[in-house]
Amino acid sequence: MPITKSAKKSLRQNKRRKAGNLFKKRSYKDISKKIIKLVKENKIKEAKELLSKAYKAIDKATKSGILKKNTGARKKSNLARLLARSKA
Repeated sequence: MPITKSAKKSLRQNKRRKAGNLFKKRSYKDISKKIIKLVKENKIKEAKELLSKAYKAIDKATKSGILKKNTGARKKSNLARLLARSKA
């Protein structure tokens, strides 16, 4: 347990930041899973509508440092490729 006043404040800040990071991480993962599920069910139109939300969530996670830049780009690319393949 923290003893000094600054260490206690740091612990509070870390808890808040962790909660925000987990929310951002969970949001892009949930949307990605929904898109994959919709593609498997051949509901391409609904999946396309969710794609912009997935991009937004991935961009937010990348901006805040939860994902690295190239990892975010790769995840967006994989989702787009999945939709492109399902149409053809």
